[in-house]
Amino acid sequence: MHLSLAHIHAALGGTRVIRDVSLEVRDSAFIGLIGPNGAGKTTLVRAIAALIPHEGTIDLDGQAVATMEPRVRARAIAYLAQGAGSHWPLEVSRLVALGRLPHLAPFRAPAPEDEAAIARAMQLADIESFGGRDVLTLSGGERARVLLARALAVEAPLLLVDEPVASLDPYHQIGIMEVLRAYAGAGRTVIAVLHDLSLAARYCDRLVLLDEGAVKADGRPEDVLTPENLEAVYRIRAIIGGETERFVLPLARTD
Repeated sequence: MHLSLAHIHAALGGTRVIRDVSLEVRDSAFIGLIGPNGAGKTTLVRAIAALIPHEGTIDLDGQAVATMEPRVRARAIAYLAQGAGSHWPLEVSRLVALGRLPHLAPFRAPAPEDEAAIARAMQLADIESFGGRDVLTLSGGERARVLLARALAVEAPLLLVDEPVASLDPYHQIGIMEVLRAYAGAGRTVIAVLHDLSLAARYCDRLVLLDEGAVKADGRPEDVLTPENLEAVYRIRAIIGGETERFVLPLARTD
C-alpha cells in the first residue's frame, strides 16, 4: 500500500487547522500521530478518510481518495472516530458485522469469508464473551472495543483510529495496542491518533509529531520523542527511558 499526502491544508469554521502537511507511507506500518490538543491530529485523519474538504492531494495506491467510489473507499479505508458510540439496542455480533457492509452486494447475506472476518475481529478485540449481548448494556470501555472490532472487520489495507485507548483501563490499553501492532504486522497500515507517549514509543514503527497543524518531526519513536521536541511542542520536561520497553514520564511544565 502506498499512501501519499502532498501539501494538505484544511480549515474548520474558517480557521486553518492543517498547514502544508506532506507524508509518504509505503508498505505496512503502525504510525502514531501525536501532538498536543488542537494540533490538528483528528482533522488530518478525517481528511485522509475524505470526510472533510481540504486543499492538496491525498492518494492511495495512485488514486485520489476523494474521487474513489464510496464503496471502494470504504473497503480500502476503515475509520474509527474519536468517541464513537452506539445509540441503538443492537447485539454485539451484529454491530461488528456492520464492518463487512462495504464487501456485501445489496440484499446479500454475509458469505463464509465475511463471517470469518467478523470472528477474527471479535477475537482480536477480545469481545467474544459478550457477542450475544445488547451493546447498550456494556461499559464505555467495552463499547470502545466493540467499535474497534467493527473497524477491524473491514480488513481494510488502511486503518485510521482516533484515540483508540482513551476510555480503556491499562490492561485493555495494552491489549488494543497489541491488536493494532498485529494488524499492521499482517501487511496493513495503521494510523492512530495517540496521547499516551509511552504507548506510542513502545508500539509504533513511526511517529508523526504535529504542532499547530504542521509536521514538527517525523521518524522513529526514539528520534521524535526527544527532550527538545517535548519541550518545544508539549511544553514539558520529561524522563525518556528504556531500551526495549521505552517510556516517557512527564515531570513538569516549562512555562
